[in-house]
Amino acid sequence: ELFGVCGACTVEIDGVSARACITFAVQADGSDIRTVEGLGTIAGMDRVQQAFRKHHALQCGYCTPGFLMTVRDLLRNHPLKTDDDIRDGLSGNICRCTGYEHIVRAVRELADEREGAAA
Repeated sequence: ELFGVCGACTVEIDGVSARACITFAVQADGSDIRTVEGLGTIAGMDRVQQAFRKHHALQCGYCTPGFLMTVRDLLRNHPLKTDDDIRDGLSGNICRCTGYEHIVRAVRELADEREGAAA
């Protein structure tokens, strides 16, 4: 059987992205765990949620939580200079609805913002 391949259950454990489906509870004992529910509210969305909404980077919603959590990790830890870098970073998450183009656009905007803020 294949587990951990779709990325839909990605969470942050002590600030590092991890697949909940292949993490034993004992491994996370005492850890700080953040799920997509901890990102924001409808009235106060996280910046990643805002970008996904703006670029229509979701459809059925099944994969969206995992993408949101993965993107947060990518923005913290990877340069994302090109769209190929973004696609490579997202390659562990599967979406059957969007064709990824809108997701890449959302991440490109976030990466460009991050680079602008760093300048």
